[in-house]
Amino acid sequence: MTEPDDEKIKGRLHGEQIEPENEDKILLRLVYMLLIAVMISVAQTILGVATVVQFVVMLVNNKQPNERLADFGTDLGIWIAKAARFQTAASNVKPWPWTELD
Repeated sequence: MTEPDDEKIKGRLHGEQIEPENEDKILLRLVYMLLIAVMISVAQTILGVATVVQFVVMLVNNKQPNERLADFGTDLGIWIAKAARFQTAASNVKPWPWTELD
């Protein structure tokens, strides 16, 4: 991955994010946390499938990965990271679909 790509990913993970107004509703946060936990589980399954598909593509395509699938993996990884930050209360910003998927 080239340096500009690394900086772009770093910005998407740690760049400016608009924090929602302070929500003191801990039970509502629990609901969000449970929904996001299910979504993370689905994302892990999708990641596993994408991994197998990319490996097969590389076998067939002379060790060259599919760029779109690689970019999808990057986006999925960033989403999982943002979801994990919300789950562990490192951030109050909820991941997509509550905020934009950037």
